[in-house]
Amino acid sequence: MITKESKNIATIAYITIVGTMIAIFMNGEHKTEFASFHIRQSLGIFLTFFVFSYPIGYFDSGMISGALYLFIFILWIYGFLGMLQNEKRLIPILGSFFQNSFKSL
Repeated sequence: MITKESKNIATIAYITIVGTMIAIFMNGEHKTEFASFHIRQSLGIFLTFFVFSYPIGYFDSGMISGALYLFIFILWIYGFLGMLQNEKRLIPILGSFFQNSFKSL
């Protein structure tokens, strides 16, 4: 069963990288699987953005940068809508990698 607290933590996780860090600390005492799942997904989305945005910025192309922004936005929307529907849906392509990489969260 998904509690209101775990849903609130999962919601906070999707609101910027700062929200993800706050959600990690909020989920620390009484870890819930639902909140932990969405924290791992959102952290992965934000880190993917930071890792790829720096080198893509050197191309100085609006089309390439726009494609990255669109890709990240689609991943974010997919994860956020899954959270709103009380589902633990892996985001396409990278979701299982994020779950395995951030197991301790």
